[in-house]
Amino acid sequence: MAIEHVYVLMLENRSFDHMLGFSGITGTDAVTGQPTTVNGLPAGASNTFNGTVFPATAGADLVMPTDPSHEFPAVVEQLCGQGATYPHGGPYPPITNSGFVASYVASGGKAPAEIMKSYTAGQLPVLNALAREFVVCDNWHASMPGPTWPNRMFVHAASSGGLDHSPTVVEIADWETINGFPFPKGTIFDRLNAASIRRRLYGGDDFPMVAALKGIGLGDIRHYSLFASDLQQAGYADRYIFIEPSYDVLNKYRNGTSQHPLGDVTRGEALIKQTYEAIRNSPVWNSSLLIITWDEHGGFYDHVHPAPAPPPADGAPATFNQSAFPFDLYGVRVPAVVVSPWIPRNLVDHRVYDHASIPATLESLFGIAPLTERDRNAIPLNPLCTLAAPRTDTPATLPNPVAGSPTVRAAPAELSAAASVAAPDETIDHGNLPAVVHSAMQQDLALSPPAARQAIIARVRGLQTRADAMRYMAEVQQKIRPVRPHAAGK
Repeated sequence: MAIEHVYVLMLENRSFDHMLGFSGITGTDAVTGQPTTVNGLPAGASNTFNGTVFPATAGADLVMPTDPSHEFPAVVEQLCGQGATYPHGGPYPPITNSGFVASYVASGGKAPAEIMKSYTAGQLPVLNALAREFVVCDNWHASMPGPTWPNRMFVHAASSGGLDHSPTVVEIADWETINGFPFPKGTIFDRLNAASIRRRLYGGDDFPMVAALKGIGLGDIRHYSLFASDLQQAGYADRYIFIEPSYDVLNKYRNGTSQHPLGDVTRGEALIKQTYEAIRNSPVWNSSLLIITWDEHGGFYDHVHPAPAPPPADGAPATFNQSAFPFDLYGVRVPAVVVSPWIPRNLVDHRVYDHASIPATLESLFGIAPLTERDRNAIPLNPLCTLAAPRTDTPATLPNPVAGSPTVRAAPAELSAAASVAAPDETIDHGNLPAVVHSAMQQDLALSPPAARQAIIARVRGLQTRADAMRYMAEVQQKIRPVRPHAAGK
């Protein structure tokens, strides 16, 4: 095996059962070598709400009518039953996976059955083709039972730095007064830099969340439109490549490729296909490993109970931990597919993984010390590459996604033209919007003279509505575009 390039594509807010529960995938156990079946939806999987039984059903909508809540308190209810709450500092209540419908209704869902729907294999042909062609991990969990931002931090730092919730814009502005959000042990990017290992970050839009991390500069990020052509360059030497989709946060995710529930899931299918085919048909394919996963479950039903997890034990302060959660429990299962020509065809891996397996993989491959106790105990993915030579039968192309939803609105080409955004007076502290504003602020600070720093932080601290965010990000976008190249027409 000669893995020299590790690619990670992380999408948004989908549980394993929601995406692959009805896939019916059979294959070979990655550990035992025996025939096995993916751990999908069992017969009788259901939730009961107000005396009505809501079974898990096949055939999910391409676009959800309501964004299911997945903040820490909502996930407690989803995992532990209607009305369940987390006592400050724990222990976590008994897990039954019985409160998904109740939580969805509480978050505004008008049709309770929606949260129990799962896609068929025919609805997600790209994901299912990769899962059958390489290895699907059916026991990969979000790193903690909560929202996007702390879970994405585990990918980069094997810790959330103690953060257990989606931060507010005021919180992220305050972080900048202490020179950025602190990770006591640093991030995987710090370790790669120290070892002179090249890394590259791609964003599907101008404000990838990874740009909010301390130590990430403007020159570290390229627009995703350049990804395929970059792979064809002579002397390509990037070793770790992290890819973010487009979010289209200000347009309520409608045209993003992240697979956020309010966006069309087929757009994310197209991104998965494009990413795989770019790597597969490049000169570096035979030395590549691609990991595709989702940051957290997004409030969607899954029948598997999360297991205890090793706390990071990295000395993170209690400052950012609203619930005094000790990070000793994984989150809900999410899909994960691992792709390489060195992996035998049609494996199913039942071992427990979480997002810390990504830094653990880099550490294993490149001889880097672990960041925290979480990645020290995580299973790396490179041992899945067991073949003596790279396969020659891997598909050069994947199936096309199914036809998308006709209800998706066209997005404005520039944020400054986004006057038609729904609910412009909605609070800025909603979903991923603060994290994306954080990305914009970090890039604004990087592009501005030091004397402007306090004024920028004060302005961000004063943003209150979606419309405020739209105006600010439009200004930052105009600063970014001249210094960050895009492919023609992008």
